[in-house]
Amino acid sequence: MTTKQPTRIVQLIDSLEPGGAERMAVSYANGLGNLVSFSGLVATRVEGDLKFKINNQGTYLFLKRKKTIDFSALFKFRKYLVQNKVDIVHAHSTSVFFAFLIKILLPRIQIIWHDHYGNSELLQIRKNKILKFISLFLFGIISVNRNLENWAKQNLYCKNLIYLPNFTTQENEEVVSKTKLKGIDGKRILCLANLRPQKNHQLLIEVAEELFKIHPDWTFHLVGKDFDDSYSKEIKAMISAKNLHDTVFLYGSKNDISSIISQSSIGVLTSISEGLPVALLEYGRGNLSVVCTDVGEVSTVINSDESGVLVKSNDAISFLKALIYLINNPTVRSSHGQKLFEESCNVYAEQPVLNKYLKWIYER
Repeated sequence: MTTKQPTRIVQLIDSLEPGGAERMAVSYANGLGNLVSFSGLVATRVEGDLKFKINNQGTYLFLKRKKTIDFSALFKFRKYLVQNKVDIVHAHSTSVFFAFLIKILLPRIQIIWHDHYGNSELLQIRKNKILKFISLFLFGIISVNRNLENWAKQNLYCKNLIYLPNFTTQENEEVVSKTKLKGIDGKRILCLANLRPQKNHQLLIEVAEELFKIHPDWTFHLVGKDFDDSYSKEIKAMISAKNLHDTVFLYGSKNDISSIISQSSIGVLTSISEGLPVALLEYGRGNLSVVCTDVGEVSTVINSDESGVLVKSNDAISFLKALIYLINNPTVRSSHGQKLFEESCNVYAEQPVLNKYLKWIYER
């Protein structure tokens, strides 16, 4: 790879339902569009709202993969790679398994794995036997936080490792249907997080119950994919049991995130584990003040008392106090939002991350 610069790159992702890894796959595909000769995106299993965020639809392919080893999908992908003379497949999260299969069919392809693993606080329980074998065939591994980078160093064979933070982009939101949040303007608390156990929505509902007693006009707005599973049912049951139907609202997956953020006053994340949450960077882009649990790389973004409030994971009392503090101090909310905006636009911006990404590739 030292004599030939790979300038034809495809992002591979299993789904285009809104989520952190999925957003980054689209952001890389769009951002590289003006930096390399060819930048494409391929979804293997499920399409979703993020499909409409892809700038160049002509480079997009959906494989309709139905099973782990789907020969129809594999050969369709191989044909796409050959026709577009692709050098690198940049596989996000679990799509690396499918990328490994294509490497067998098309050995000249270089595979990059982008590790977005959300349970970075629980890496001791992560299964790694298959990943360890696959790592023998990888060109390189990108980790979204330092914990994941260290885990790769200790557990995988590939030694071409790099930490690259997630980044935000200035969205061009031409969405026909705009989401209108319920509640009162200026009194909305937003949580951008798919309904997954690691996001710990239970804590948020506990906090909502207590905040209602003090500030009944303030409402909570939960935006993210509802998988209609046991966790989802548990969250809805909690809302019902605590009689919070007029305080906590669920919206499911939405595409007009910038519009939703603009209707909100405070952004929150109650996760017990994170990588580097894209939601936090999106809050920053929208000038929101934030309260977040101190997990993953969150503290590298909220790196001072001037850019947000950090609390320990699972600490409902501290989380409640932080929200009350921001509610009672609109000037602080404004200054926090401005500081986080600057951090998101400067440190976690598209151009410096993509420049580092391409430098890493070209110098190997």
